[in-house]
Amino acid sequence: MTAYALRDSWTMTRRELAHWARQPGQALVALVFPVMLLLMFGYLIGGGRGVSGDYVDYLVPGMLALTMAFGLEGTMLAVTQDLTRGVIDRFRSLPMADGAVLVGRSAADMLQSAAALVLTAAVAYALGWRTHGGPGALPAAAGLLLLFRFAMLWIGIHLALVAGRPEMVQAVQILVWPVGFLSNAIAARDSMPRWLGTAVQWNPVSQTAAAVRDLVGGPGGEPGHVRPAVLWPLALLAVFFPLAVRKFARLGR
Repeated sequence: MTAYALRDSWTMTRRELAHWARQPGQALVALVFPVMLLLMFGYLIGGGRGVSGDYVDYLVPGMLALTMAFGLEGTMLAVTQDLTRGVIDRFRSLPMADGAVLVGRSAADMLQSAAALVLTAAVAYALGWRTHGGPGALPAAAGLLLLFRFAMLWIGIHLALVAGRPEMVQAVQILVWPVGFLSNAIAARDSMPRWLGTAVQWNPVSQTAAAVRDLVGGPGGEPGHVRPAVLWPLALLAVFFPLAVRKFARLGR
């Protein structure tokens, strides 16, 4: 049964990758967007409020966390377009494992997210960013970032299934921006009013950014954030993965 589900999921993953090969514009934008954010905040808007040490070393982990939080509109748009065009209904009529379409979509997007992560880190390295942790620090940080991205993707998939129409994607996607920027990604929590700093402290984006800073030895890194940075995505997945699969199974009923 597991092999059957994995085979169907891989078929759906190859379908999404084939779409990108025929229409590479969307994938290219997703790769370039985090680099633009890094350059914009690092050189146009940045300043490092409350940051002690090199601001680039502080900013890069935060921008990598924001990169994993943003860009869900591509996933949501693809899911809603398949819904409105009847593609999902055709897939559901086939002898296919439940949720394979959604798993394939998330797997393809994870490949793109990993590529965006590598590209953004490479540009950051060219700008002077350096890691100061042990040999396993960078892989561990990448694992945390991709785990957070995986959870965010399933939130996006569930919201797309609830929205149902491509024109609703922008309205839903705009809700992600306050969550992303209400964090310590760009400015230190200590520079904010106490009430705002409390909200920032509990933000999963903040936990992921702080954990990455701690692992790579950057300014703003604080011990004790790795565990919450793991637990937050797992908790989100525990909620939104079954919700998305159940919503998918109930479509058209």
